[in-house]
Amino acid sequence: MNVLTSITVLGFLIFFHEMGHFLAAILQGIYVDGFSIGFGPSIIQKKFKGITYSFRAFPLGGFVSFPDEEINNIDPKDPNLLKNRPISQRVIVISAGVIANLLLAYTILIVNVTSIGIPYEPDPGILVLATQPEKAAFKAGLKAGDKILKLEGNILGIGDQAVSTLVSKIQNSSEKEISIEIERENSYQNLILIPQSIDGKGTIGAQLQPNIKKETKKTENINELFLYTNKQFSSLLMKTIQGYKGLITNFSSTAQQLSGPVKIVEIGAQLSEQGGTGILLFAALISINLAVLNSLPLPLLDGGQLVFTLIEGLRGKPVPVKIQIAVTQSSFFLLVGLSILLIIRDTSQLLIVQRLFNQ
Repeated sequence: MNVLTSITVLGFLIFFHEMGHFLAAILQGIYVDGFSIGFGPSIIQKKFKGITYSFRAFPLGGFVSFPDEEINNIDPKDPNLLKNRPISQRVIVISAGVIANLLLAYTILIVNVTSIGIPYEPDPGILVLATQPEKAAFKAGLKAGDKILKLEGNILGIGDQAVSTLVSKIQNSSEKEISIEIERENSYQNLILIPQSIDGKGTIGAQLQPNIKKETKKTENINELFLYTNKQFSSLLMKTIQGYKGLITNFSSTAQQLSGPVKIVEIGAQLSEQGGTGILLFAALISINLAVLNSLPLPLLDGGQLVFTLIEGLRGKPVPVKIQIAVTQSSFFLLVGLSILLIIRDTSQLLIVQRLFNQ
């Protein structure tokens, strides 16, 4: 049931993205002849007022199609053809899917904050969520539930800044002693950490987070609601952008963290076990990811089409068809190849985990 829920959420987000393109075209009077969710052969297809609506075999995307004047016997100079519209109107149609996903993600976060509230301000220190056996934190005596209050005799402070301070110190102290003070069950202890070196950076094998209470509180007014939502939305968006940026600047490391369709569905299934809040969080995360992914300058994606359109605006004429076809085909094989590799990797990892669990 959880897997079905995550697939349904994915389908809805794709539908919303394509609906953005569709409405942006229709409301401007631009001809549209197809609206499809998925790729491949049609499973369900219905034609209404000259537009073919379809649901296809592989629901991992979708598209809005525009009529070909030769096939549809339309005057090539008809002003309602997308290619004959001003650059500004075409940019609106191309960008509408990304904008729709961002607006949807923001709306979902608003609903989530309204329903469950916001966290209290973090208490001083850093909370240890878990430690890995035989790693530096475990050897030093750190345990899940401990609160790290001081670093080298200095108070760490609160929130993400406290975590960043400690992580930075750990990374720059490979094989060197670090003194910390912790609180455990209302008593205080001093421990010595000796970070282990991995690729020249120190690591202690612990999961850390700001010392935040599990309870939440209702927002006091609409201003606080939007301030918190803005902060949450901006954080998710920037982290997503940084993740895709890492594919260029640090591909070997980032590629290991890249998730394919199988992994995304698995994550969605896990989050949906938390109920409505988990489903909403999953929907917001994936909606933001769809927006950023489609903004990439690859011809098969909205970002690539936007680049071609802007170049046309600068040149005063379209990019030569041969160049568009060559670049699009290269992009197609790149995206399909990456998708297949991710599906194979994530499926094999999932099967391995299941075997280990059943032993």
